[in-house]
Amino acid sequence: MALANKTAAAPSTNWKETLLPDEASLHAEHQLAFEEISKIKDAKYGKGRQLHRKGLLGLHGRFEVLSGLPDYARFGLFAAPATYDAWIRLSNGGMDRAADRKPDIRGFSMKILGLKGPGALGSGDTNCQDFLMIQRAAFGFATSKDFVDFVHSAALGPLSLFKYLFSKFGFLGGFRKLGQIAKALKIPFTGFATEKFYTATPFACGPYAARMRMLPATSTDVNANAQENWSSDFLAHLSKGDLQFEVQLQFYVDEASTPIEDATNEWPEAVAPFITVAVLTVPTQNPDSTEGSQLAADIEAAAFDPWNAFMEHRPLGEVMRARKVVYYQSQLGRKG
Repeated sequence: MALANKTAAAPSTNWKETLLPDEASLHAEHQLAFEEISKIKDAKYGKGRQLHRKGLLGLHGRFEVLSGLPDYARFGLFAAPATYDAWIRLSNGGMDRAADRKPDIRGFSMKILGLKGPGALGSGDTNCQDFLMIQRAAFGFATSKDFVDFVHSAALGPLSLFKYLFSKFGFLGGFRKLGQIAKALKIPFTGFATEKFYTATPFACGPYAARMRMLPATSTDVNANAQENWSSDFLAHLSKGDLQFEVQLQFYVDEASTPIEDATNEWPEAVAPFITVAVLTVPTQNPDSTEGSQLAADIEAAAFDPWNAFMEHRPLGEVMRARKVVYYQSQLGRKG
């Protein structure tokens, strides 16, 4: 549907989630699939995350919630102006510890520290708020099953992946799907300091629903050889001075334009504009110092989980409900 004549709409609280009738059993199957993925990849690399296994940098930052926000934004973390310490993890998104030059999804995760309030899991207070972002405005798969089936097949090897794609999409359709995935992965990525990042899926903001975007840092010079080493590129930007990123929210307006359950749908900015709510500052630091190395180790050992959140920022949609189950299993596996 064309959106050329669409205009910005007011944020709405008239959103809802739609649970699948077999959702609990489906997500339990996902858990088993990821347990198998862990066994395969842990045997090769040692214990680690099932996805975003290759951590690139672990850094500290400051997260400043701005004043003067509109009423519909002032919930949870954004209820009042304040500055918090933050942990930052930059990562490649794949199951393997591949070379940086390999096409991949890139992850920019934040853990906002020093908080206290009812947690999204409903089992007490949380002391942090995590936001997990990628360089894509929308998720690549409409449902958790589509994603898990694809990742599980890929982990078993190329033959298994081809068999899955051809059985699901047919012979020609399978090749088309492979081409679409390859094309999406090959979209140029210039570096963690110079790209936009998105939560790609929605979360609550009090009675409203929102997605998050983070704009590139104040240092925007692009290094043509950045793909050889993403961490070195980021540190080169950081060596010139503190990096600042604008953090923005985009709010649900209606189901047609800003659906909750369709994870592949990019919310149109013309209908649901972004507003700046915070600034993330990454101060100049030395990750190779004793203190920096210890921080990096602590960050790599930590769990970054969208369900580490205020109840007022609980993740929304079936894909995110599946992540609650799968992330918990992954965290247990890393401890085992």
